[in-house]
Amino acid sequence: MSNFIGIRHEDKYEMERRAPLTPRHIERLVKQKKLDIVIQTSPKRIFSDEEYARAGARISKDLKRCSVIFGVKEIPLDSFEPRKTYVFFSHVIKGQPYNMPMLKRMIELKCNLIEYEKIVDEQGKRLIFFGRYAGMAGMINSLWALGLRLKDFGLGSKLTRLKQAKDYHFLKEAIEAISAVGQQIAEEGIPHELRPYVVAFTGYGNVSAGAQEILGWLPVKEISPEKLLTLHQRKKLPDNLIYKVVFKEEDMVERIDDHSFELQDYYSHPEKYRSKFEQYLPYISLLINCVYWDQRYPRLVTKKAIKKLFSRGRPKLTVIGDISCDVEGSVECTLQPATIEKPLYVYDPGSESITEGHSNEGMLVMAVDILPAELPRDASESFGDVLINFVKPIADADFDESFDDLDLPRAIKKGLILHNGELTSEYTYLEKYLHNSLQ
Repeated sequence: MSNFIGIRHEDKYEMERRAPLTPRHIERLVKQKKLDIVIQTSPKRIFSDEEYARAGARISKDLKRCSVIFGVKEIPLDSFEPRKTYVFFSHVIKGQPYNMPMLKRMIELKCNLIEYEKIVDEQGKRLIFFGRYAGMAGMINSLWALGLRLKDFGLGSKLTRLKQAKDYHFLKEAIEAISAVGQQIAEEGIPHELRPYVVAFTGYGNVSAGAQEILGWLPVKEISPEKLLTLHQRKKLPDNLIYKVVFKEEDMVERIDDHSFELQDYYSHPEKYRSKFEQYLPYISLLINCVYWDQRYPRLVTKKAIKKLFSRGRPKLTVIGDISCDVEGSVECTLQPATIEKPLYVYDPGSESITEGHSNEGMLVMAVDILPAELPRDASESFGDVLINFVKPIADADFDESFDDLDLPRAIKKGLILHNGELTSEYTYLEKYLHNSLQ
């Protein structure tokens, strides 16, 4: 029942240039769905105000006339208005303490909050996500970082011609550059001292799939985690192949009591499990971390394990691309998120400290926490292709009705965290985090 739908400008990060809907999507919503769209002006968004205006949107400094507002990242406290509906990545579902004041403010103003991350199908699978592009950008950055690191070590590498993801205008440009490197590797091989070259992926979801898609433009052969442990013992290996290993949960953790692994049991009782990932680290050249992690789960790469690797000299593992980017999380040496402007730092296992850049001795870490923003045009187009299907139902909904009577697609209703300033039944667990934030 909204007269105007708003698209806000992004202001959490200077380099955030994504939009939830592109001019192409806006044109369809205006012409086919007869919606009134207001675009908050932005000097940095990857799509210009003029592009949106040509698509039929109104351009405005504010969104005061809009009752439904779509964004990408968190919104400043003073930007919320009473009883409006907001759709964005709120980052509150884990009880993140830094966003509890934002959630509290929305409660005070009796707002509605729809969280993209919780818009899921009947099997709980996310429907709207940037994860694939996080994986793609993270893999591009990790290959670029690897090229820098090998050059630091005095090893010639074809990867040095690659750039950071943000420096490509389109994803297609990055793929063409990586494909050219792949062709050279296939023809000329990999330096002897780097063989066998192994790229390991933790996780197999959307993020990992995006990262693997990029690696696939190089000459790759996939092997199992079990074969990785004996790969170095083989006397004759091709000199122009990169080996890929994808680790699932059963490859990375084991029961503490030596009972057999059960996936659902691990999700329900992670405290019964411990990591067994350290055994693989000496044989991995580049690690791409793509797993979901919170404090209930065991860490995969500990500070102790990194220190042990370096106690034997410079390890085979050269770069960690921590796309998951949980601070001191599954990769414990990720001490802080990196930025798009400064995407790399070196972790010193002796002092357990970090230094910006890529030149110091230690483990090079790429841990940018808004990776899809490095591919803003492609990521926004893909995201909007799904979101567009839900815009009119959200616009038509009467949020003054009770939750049970609210006419919304089931997937959207699953993502409704706040309804008129009250936590919906699935999210009442956030009350304890709100309470703790006030103490």
